[in-house]
Amino acid sequence: MLIEIDFNSDEAIYIQLRNQIIMGIATSTIHEGDSLPSVRQLADTVGVNMHTVNKAYSVLKQEGFIQLDRRRGAVIALDIDKMKAIEEMRQQLTILLAKGCCKNISREEVHNLVDEIFDVYE
Repeated sequence: MLIEIDFNSDEAIYIQLRNQIIMGIATSTIHEGDSLPSVRQLADTVGVNMHTVNKAYSVLKQEGFIQLDRRRGAVIALDIDKMKAIEEMRQQLTILLAKGCCKNISREEVHNLVDEIFDVYE
């Protein structure tokens, strides 16, 4: 698993880690049951503080993407609560679509963008 951090980004490093792991799952680079590197290993590989990796793993656990196992460490374990996921997506999309509306982005442009992004995951 290749993770690249943009240290010049305004996005927090733990969020970048979280997002890249989620993208790895969505694009089938990492799969259900795969173990992630230990906190120390990932911190050393990426060049960040162990607390940063630990925070990313905690968020991923809270969001239902991983489980923490004493023997195997962080393991991809997807929480299949579709209704909850849809509601969370609705809340996030509501704000994103409102921002798009303010910038005069059309419904058709949004649909095309969603189709383009979804094609990456199929």
